[in-house]
Amino acid sequence: MLNTNATNELRHMNALPGPRPWPLAGNLPQLRPLRVHQQVEAWARQYGPLFRMTFGRTPLLVVADHELVSAVLRDRPDGFRRPSVTARVSDEMGGRPGVFNAEGAAWRDQRRMVMAALAPHAVKAYFPSLVSVALRLRARWQGAARDGVAIDLAEDLKRYSVDIIAGLAFGTEVNTIDGGEDVIQRHLDVVLPAVARRSLALFPYWRYVRLPQDRRLDVSLRAIDRAVDELIATARARLAAQPERRARPANLLEAMICAADEGGSGVDDVAVAGNVTTMLLAGEDTTSNTLAWMLYLLQRNPAAMREAQQEVMRIAPDARAFTIEQMDALDYLEACAQEAMRLKPVAPFLPLEALRDSVVGDVRVPKGGLIWCVMRNHSVSESHVPQAAAFQPERWLRRDAGAIDKHLSMPFGAGVRTCPGRYLALLEIKIASAMLLSSFRIESIDTVDGREAEERMAFTMSPIGLRMRLQH
Repeated sequence: MLNTNATNELRHMNALPGPRPWPLAGNLPQLRPLRVHQQVEAWARQYGPLFRMTFGRTPLLVVADHELVSAVLRDRPDGFRRPSVTARVSDEMGGRPGVFNAEGAAWRDQRRMVMAALAPHAVKAYFPSLVSVALRLRARWQGAARDGVAIDLAEDLKRYSVDIIAGLAFGTEVNTIDGGEDVIQRHLDVVLPAVARRSLALFPYWRYVRLPQDRRLDVSLRAIDRAVDELIATARARLAAQPERRARPANLLEAMICAADEGGSGVDDVAVAGNVTTMLLAGEDTTSNTLAWMLYLLQRNPAAMREAQQEVMRIAPDARAFTIEQMDALDYLEACAQEAMRLKPVAPFLPLEALRDSVVGDVRVPKGGLIWCVMRNHSVSESHVPQAAAFQPERWLRRDAGAIDKHLSMPFGAGVRTCPGRYLALLEIKIASAMLLSSFRIESIDTVDGREAEERMAFTMSPIGLRMRLQH
C-alpha cells in the first residue's frame, strides 16, 4: 500500500468491477445480515481481490488480498480508523469509549492501560482462577456424560468465558456454569446485535421512531452502565481499603484502575468503564466461538484429534494439576486453534475508514473513503495454501518450505492495533480443550440434523446448533 497523491496510473473506486447496485439502496438488498461475510467472500472470488460495492450511495473498496489487508491494518491508527458510522452508532447508544473503538491520542493512552492489564506476566498471575472455572465446567460436563445428556456446546463455552472474565477481569464471582445469571452478559446479548444491525442500516429510523426492539435496547444500555459503574466503584473501594493491592492487583479491572491513576496516563474512569464493556465483549463471543469451531473441526478430523489428545495426556494429563508451563508447552493444541481461526475466523471482515488520501494496491482511496477488509480469502485459497479446505494443524508447526505463511491469517489483527488479549484468549482455549481431552471421550460434536455446521454472522461469526455428547 502507498500513501501518495493520485497519479494517472491509479484507478478510482468507481472504475472497479463489482456487483451491480440497486437504485438508491446499492448492494444492501443483496446482503443477508446473518450471511453478509459469505456473500462478500463470494464476490471476491468472482471479481478479484479489489472490487467495489455500494451501501446506499456510499461506495466501499473491498480488499481481499492478504498483503494489502495487512498493509492497511498496519497503517492504523494514523492512516485508517474504524468507520465513523460505527462511532456514531455507539455514541447514539451512549457507549463509552474503549480501546476497541478509540482513536488517536485517546487510543494510545488506553492502549498502555489495557496492555499493562493483559500482559502475559499479569495474566499468568490469575492462572489458578482460570483453572478453577475450567474444573467447574468439567463437573457440569461430568454430569451430562453420566446422564447421557447432549451439551449445547456454544452456550456452555459462553458460560465458561463469561465466568473467566467476571472473575479474572473484575473480581466478581458469577458462576453461570452452575446455573447462575450474568446480568451484564444478558444485556450485551441485546446490545451487540443492535450495533451490527444499525451499522449496516440503509436509513437510521431509530432517530425518528422507537420500535419495541429499540426500547429493549435502551433498557439494556442503562442496565449495562449501572452494572459497570458498580464494578468500578467496588474495585476502587477494595483498593482504598487495601492499598497494598496496588502493588499486586488481584484482577484486570484493578490493574486498569491502577494504570489509569498513574500520573500523566490520560485515562479516567470513563475510559476504564469503556474498556470494562470491551472486555466483556471480547472475552465472551470471540473466545467461546473460536473454541467451539476448534472442537467441531477436531471431531471431524480423527487424526488431528488423536494427536491433540496424545499431546495433552503427555504434557497435562490432570486438569486439577494444570500449570502455566504445561499450557505454554501445548504447541499442537495451539496450532489447532490457529488452524481453526484460519478456516473459521470469528471476525471474517473488518470495515475501516481512510483518515487521509491513500492508495491501496493501485486504487485511490480519498480521505473518508470506506474499505471492507476480507479476512478470509487467500487463507482458504488453493493458490496460497495447499489443501486449503483441510484442517491440518501441523502446517503451523513446520519450519521448512511447506510452512504456512502466517500472515495469511490475521485473527488478532496486525500492526500496533493487534488485539491486546491474544495471550489470554489462547490460554483460555488451551485450558478448556486440555480439560476436555484429558477428562472425556468425545462421542460426537454435531448439529441436530447431522449436517455441516452453518456460519451465523451477528457481532462475531458463530456455529449454529452444535451439540456435544461425552463419555467419561
